[in-house]
Amino acid sequence: MSSERKFIRENIRRHLLKEYLHQETLRAGFGGLDVARTPLGTHITLIAERPGMVIGRRGATINRLTEEVNTKFGFDNPQIEVQEADVPALNPHIMVQKLAVALEKGWHFRRAGHSTVMRIMEAGARGCQVEIAGKLTGDRHRRVKFRQGHIKYCGEPKQQWMRISIGRAERKTGTMGLQVMIMGPEARMPDEIELLPPEELTEILEEYAPKKVEGADLAATAADLDELDKIVEADLAGAAGEELKPEGEPKAAPEAGPATDAAPAAPAEGEKKPKAKSSKPRAPRKPKKKEGEEAAKADAAAAPATAAAPATDAGAGAEGAKAAPPADGAAPAAEPTPAPAPEATAEKKEA
Repeated sequence: MSSERKFIRENIRRHLLKEYLHQETLRAGFGGLDVARTPLGTHITLIAERPGMVIGRRGATINRLTEEVNTKFGFDNPQIEVQEADVPALNPHIMVQKLAVALEKGWHFRRAGHSTVMRIMEAGARGCQVEIAGKLTGDRHRRVKFRQGHIKYCGEPKQQWMRISIGRAERKTGTMGLQVMIMGPEARMPDEIELLPPEELTEILEEYAPKKVEGADLAATAADLDELDKIVEADLAGAAGEELKPEGEPKAAPEAGPATDAAPAAPAEGEKKPKAKSSKPRAPRKPKKKEGEEAAKADAAAAPATAAAPATDAGAGAEGAKAAPPADGAAPAAEPTPAPAPEATAEKKEA
């Protein structure tokens, strides 16, 4: 047998047991049924308005019900416990039976409906609804609802707080369907907030308040704060001294320590590694053409005049022209070519 069929068969058996006990204890005021399986057997809790009628003389009625539950429905070692309803007016099963009895006695449906609602609300319910359907005043079917207070028709509040019971009343005109819905006084809606009294609130705040710091802990914390202030002041003084130094004065080299002596950190992922410098001597840089010409001109101009012999008239004129300074605002004249040395002229004459 599959698990789904097993659950369905078990629920059907419990529903048939509920209908049977409801019919057997109708006069006692059936108020509900609870079935629980235990290691010793099946524990059945029966709620009734008058439990004495369910038990009977010397327990005759309850013993008979126990035997029939065992034989007809196959429950292992059933044990029936009878409990009295705390507030019968807040039990929908009891109230729907009272409504059915009132209609069968000939009460008008409006009178029966309003009286049922009044009894439920007087018992302290937050809300209730009584519904009667059938041939109320003529041959045509009608449905009338009597409601008062707060009612929920759907959602989790309905499943959690609404208690519903269904019954029927047999009259000469036909069968009437009855339904009673009750929301008890213990119901709490999601939007309802309960404020605590000041005494409980102070106790909770004291329980969750931060612990007080003792004297030794407080002194240690103050010492740590003083050291931190000294470090911050030293850093600020050093930064101010560096700003006041002149621009040309070189900054002091950092002292050697574990931070400076340590190896350079490895580059992070995605960064290029720096190229290693080679130990080979670097070749001298070749001077550019323009730089070579300017150097030759400077060497020729720097030659001392005393080393040379008396120059010719052309050379003297050239030197005079060279020695003449340029006028203010005028462009400097081009340097003349140097006169040939006297030794070179003498050799040319001999040749």
